[in-house]
Amino acid sequence: MKVWAKALLLLASVSGVALAQSQTQLSELKLPAFELKGQLTQGSLLLGKTAPGSTVFFNNIELPLSVDGRFVFGVGRDAPLKHQLKVQINNQQLVKELVFAPREYDVQYVTGVAQKYVTPPKDVTERISKDNQRVRKVRETVSGLVYIFATPIMPANGRISGVYGSQRVFNGEPRNPHYGLDIAAPTGAKVIAPFSGKVLLAEDLYFSGLTLIVDHGFGISSTFMHLSKFDVAVGDTVQQGQKIAEVGASGRVTGPHLDWRINWQQERLDPALLPGLIIP
Repeated sequence: MKVWAKALLLLASVSGVALAQSQTQLSELKLPAFELKGQLTQGSLLLGKTAPGSTVFFNNIELPLSVDGRFVFGVGRDAPLKHQLKVQINNQQLVKELVFAPREYDVQYVTGVAQKYVTPPKDVTERISKDNQRVRKVRETVSGLVYIFATPIMPANGRISGVYGSQRVFNGEPRNPHYGLDIAAPTGAKVIAPFSGKVLLAEDLYFSGLTLIVDHGFGISSTFMHLSKFDVAVGDTVQQGQKIAEVGASGRVTGPHLDWRINWQQERLDPALLPGLIIP
C-alpha cells in the first residue's frame, strides 16, 4: 500500500498535529519508529505501523500487531483529549503523548413529545436488554483479519441524512447520541461491504431492526442497521464491494435509510473519519 511505502517516520503528522522526535535520537537509541494515519480528533480511528516484532500500547492497553507491524486503535465521541502511545522493541521504548482535538456536535431540543416515543414500553425492555448483550458480546471479537487496513468504500449511495455524535433532548431528557452515519436511500437499495470481512451477526433487533455486523479484524467491526433483507449469513466471508444486504426501514425509524456504524470493540467511532474514505 502506498501509505506504508513511505519510510517509517518518527515524525508523524496527523491533521496538523506533529508527533516530534529527533531522527538523530532515533538512530542513536535505536528506538522503534512508527507512523499514524487518521485524524487526531474525538471519534476517530487511527491506523499505525511500526517495526515488525514491536510491542505497542495505547493508554497501557496492548494492541494486536500484524506480522508486518500494523496496528489500529480509536477514541470515542466524548473521549479525553490526551492519550499515550508506547512502542517497545529490543529493550528500548518510545512514549509519545497524543493530543486529540475536541469536536462540537449537533444537539436538538424537542418538547411536547408523547412519552411513549421517549421511553420504550415495559413489555420490550427485556428484549432490548438481551439485544444489547448480544451485540456487546459480538463486538468483543478480536480476530487476525487484516481487512481494516484497506481503503474503505461507502456501503450505499445516497444523501447523508444523519451524522455521528448528534443528539436529541426530548422533553428535557437527553437521549443517547447517534453513533452512525445515516445514508438516505429507498427500501431495496443495495448495501455493499466497505471492507472485506466475516459476518458475526445477522438478526432482527428491537431498535435497529434487521442488523448485520461484519468483522474487519483487530477488533474493528461494521454494523449495518434498519435493513430490509440480508444477502449473507453468520459465518460468511464477504469481499469488499460485495452486496451484503438491502436498505430498509426496520426497527424504530421514520423512513428507509442505512445506519452504518464502526466500532473498535465497544468504542463507537465515526465512519466519516475512516482514513481514505471518500464521501460524495
